[in-house]
Amino acid sequence: MSNHSESIDEIRMVILQSLHQIAPEIDFQNISPDTILREEYEIDSMDFLRFIVLLHEKLKIDIPEKDYPRLATLKSSLTYLNEKINQH
Repeated sequence: MSNHSESIDEIRMVILQSLHQIAPEIDFQNISPDTILREEYEIDSMDFLRFIVLLHEKLKIDIPEKDYPRLATLKSSLTYLNEKINQH
């Protein structure tokens, strides 16, 4: 995804693919938009950092550490990443 015209559906797919890479056991069909991902799926800090790096690589955006809490849920991740992409 090198251009910055990704739709919400494309961003959702990137999030889910990235989560799948760090936690392949998660049933992505049943993720609630408001589920706190790290708590629900026991994602430790190293895996969460891998998730951030994957999002950075796939979406070509910088995610500062102060914004990591905004990636807590699928819904908040979508909102945040969409905002970041549309800033460019």
